[in-house]
Amino acid sequence: MTATPAGPDTTMEAIGRAVTEGRAGDIASARQELLALWSAIGVTGDPLHRCTLAHHLADLHEDPAQALAWDVRALDAADAVTEQRVQQHHAGLHIAGFYPSLHLNLADDYRRLGSFDAASEHITAAEEHAPHLPQDPYGDLLRTALDEVAEAVSRRDSAKRTSAPGPAA
Repeated sequence: MTATPAGPDTTMEAIGRAVTEGRAGDIASARQELLALWSAIGVTGDPLHRCTLAHHLADLHEDPAQALAWDVRALDAADAVTEQRVQQHHAGLHIAGFYPSLHLNLADDYRRLGSFDAASEHITAAEEHAPHLPQDPYGDLLRTALDEVAEAVSRRDSAKRTSAPGPAA
C-alpha cells in the first residue's frame, strides 16, 4: 500500500519551477533558485529532494567539472532514497528508474573531462540499469543518449554532444 502525501510537496514544486525556467532559457536565474533551495534542503535533507535538485542543477552547468560535482551528489542522494519515498511522491515512479539517467550523466561528464575509463564504468552501470527505463519517448531518449555517449567514449571524443541537455555551448 502506498502512503498518500499529507499535502503538496512545495520543495519539488519549487524545483520544477526552476527547471522550467532554466529550460526556457533563464539559466542564471534557475541556477540561483536551485542553489538557494539546496541551501534550504541541506546536505542531509530529504534524499529525493537532493537527488532531483542536483540532477537538474548539473544540467545547468556548461563546465563538465561543475556538472560532475552535482551529478555525483545526485547519485549519492539516489542511493539514500527509499522506494517508499519515491512512491509517496508519485505512485508511477521507482528508484530503479533513476539510475540509467544518473549513470549516463556521470559517464558524459567524465567523457567530457577526458576520463574515459571512469566514463566506461558509468556506461556499463547505465546499461545494467537500462531495463528499468520505460518503453516511452523518455526511455527512448535515454537509450539514444546512452548509445551516443558510449560511441563517443569509444572514439575518445570529449566534445559536448549536440543533443546533451543544458546550456548551449
